[in-house]
Amino acid sequence: MRSRRILIGVLAAVLMIAAAPAFAVQPDEIMTDPAKEARARELSKELRCMVCQNQSIDDSEAPLARDLRLLVRERIAAGDSDGQVMDFLVARYGEFVLLKPRFNPHTLLLWLVPPLALFGGGFALWRTSRRRANTTKGGDDPDLALTADEQARLERLLTAESAPDRPI
Repeated sequence: MRSRRILIGVLAAVLMIAAAPAFAVQPDEIMTDPAKEARARELSKELRCMVCQNQSIDDSEAPLARDLRLLVRERIAAGDSDGQVMDFLVARYGEFVLLKPRFNPHTLLLWLVPPLALFGGGFALWRTSRRRANTTKGGDDPDLALTADEQARLERLLTAESAPDRPI
């Protein structure tokens, strides 16, 4: 009985946490036309909350996010296309308002660095694994060869190990 109550409590907590982003859009913001509301929600998911910065305005409960959601809905109600709404907001707030920046000369570095870093890391791993494979095969690397003194000391250690009564 007690474990059942704990399970129900944990389940209720998980459901409340999972439903938290759904509370961001207030009932008075929702448009009467379901198609326009769906467009507004999709656009809101692509716009950054200027206060939270890592949340979309669709998920944020900040007052500025609410103002932006209302602005998006106003523009849609006025008959703007999705592109016009986004262009209006970018003109007003800058490229930072977009969660996914556009591909243009100003953002070229932002788009190219991650794949180049991934490629560079993969190349470094490949090269390291090749070096290790050559080392374990007993490659002819002169840096890894033992000097005559090291070879003699190794022989002494190995013979001392096989005959433990003899001093090194």
